[in-house]
Amino acid sequence: MPDAPTAHSIRPGAVLLHDAAAGFTVALMLVPQAIAFAHVVGLPAHHGLWASILPAIAAAFFASSPYLQTGPTAMTSLLTFGALSAVSAPGAPEYARYAALLALMVGALRIAFGLVGWGWIAYLVSQPVMSAFTSGAAVLIVLGQLPTVLGVAAPDSSVRSALWALSHPGAWNAVVIALGAITVAVVLGGRRLHVLFPGVLLAVVAGLVFNRLTGLGGDTLGGVSGALPPFDLSLPWYAWPQMLVPALTIALVGFAEPTAIARTYAAQDRRPWDPDRELVSQGAACVAAAISSGFPVGGSFSRTAVTRLAGARTRWAGAFAGLFTLAFLPAAPLISELPRAVLSAIVIAAVIKVVAMRDLVGLIRYSLPQAIIGWLTFVLTLALSPRIDQAIIVGLGFSVAVHLWREMPIRVRRSYAGTTLTLEPQGVLFFGSAPRLETALLNQLAQHPEARDLVLDLEELGRIDFTGALALKTVIAEAEEAGLTAEVRHVPQHARRILARVLPRHVEAAQP
Repeated sequence: MPDAPTAHSIRPGAVLLHDAAAGFTVALMLVPQAIAFAHVVGLPAHHGLWASILPAIAAAFFASSPYLQTGPTAMTSLLTFGALSAVSAPGAPEYARYAALLALMVGALRIAFGLVGWGWIAYLVSQPVMSAFTSGAAVLIVLGQLPTVLGVAAPDSSVRSALWALSHPGAWNAVVIALGAITVAVVLGGRRLHVLFPGVLLAVVAGLVFNRLTGLGGDTLGGVSGALPPFDLSLPWYAWPQMLVPALTIALVGFAEPTAIARTYAAQDRRPWDPDRELVSQGAACVAAAISSGFPVGGSFSRTAVTRLAGARTRWAGAFAGLFTLAFLPAAPLISELPRAVLSAIVIAAVIKVVAMRDLVGLIRYSLPQAIIGWLTFVLTLALSPRIDQAIIVGLGFSVAVHLWREMPIRVRRSYAGTTLTLEPQGVLFFGSAPRLETALLNQLAQHPEARDLVLDLEELGRIDFTGALALKTVIAEAEEAGLTAEVRHVPQHARRILARVLPRHVEAAQP
């Protein structure tokens, strides 16, 4: 694809026109998606619209990427539902307030991380964990929508309800199933034709027309408010401890998810990209969602791609998308008769491409430990539903454990000449491997009681942390107490600072 023109290469007025056109194109996609994702969260449709207006505008003031579109997303919506289901039930009077509190907490965390330069947290989740988690979450989203597209009345969107619906074909509604299937075909087929094809919008219009003419579309959205969002921060503050872990999870996963596409586009366009600014931008969006009765939001893969292809030039394209969504509010009651099956089918079409079972199977060929971590994360995501935030925490924990396990082994190569024992430790010397190194070195000393000189050659050592440096100090001290002369050679440049403080005498005498 040729390089996209920069904002400085065309007139300011033309830049605004490009951004406005891109924003309008995105809004055509955003409005039905926002309504659908509000359904995933368990909130009325207008909350999805409210979460699409002020957040998109607020994000534009701080964004680094000219394309990244902010608003309701499938992954963040499912995580939000899982967090809220632990403290309230959908439809309860306080449910929307809990959602706003969660959005505020996610926003505050992202802003804090961005201000202290922690944009690197986008890379904290390993690829196997992220792929497995997103695949499991996508499966859950599809299962949650199945009762609706089958025309079966279900008490909730749980896996149990989906399994019950699948096992009772006698309760299925053929017309509703056909409507859902056509919706999926229109959305996915339109995407194959061109990414700018308004398949979601056409599906919504067709669903409204069909239901108006026949009345056979099954359950509908019901009353959809066209009012402006209420700006209210009288939130259930007492619930923040219960939401802290889910808020951290959403802040991390919801930011890591869109980071890849923003970074890729920045590289393709040869533009700078600042993850810290993007964190602040996404945090500001969530705070804006909180004060406008929304729910946690994030960056959207699909809408970001549409923004770029629609010709956006600056980050204000996102603000235009929010403004066009605001302009739609007075017409929002017109979609009250939209069949819920259409919305569920839109959700299924949006997430089905995220299910990456082939990648999970392929992990086995590359790394068995990483494959185990991936499959464990995938299974836990399904098993712990709706608290899927716990699954990614377990996945992260096992990733760290495997990393530590791989760095634990440390090898010691030895050579003996005359009365000089030379030991060359190889590996990473950190708190996990330090005891093994200490034991290995002391064993070598015990095997050579005639030695009078000890040389520690550190050239083959990787990272050395404080505990590792103390282990070296212990070995040297015990060797000297046994009457040996200790010498340190080839101190790695990256370790000179810490070793100069722990072993000043030996480091000063060491060869560089």
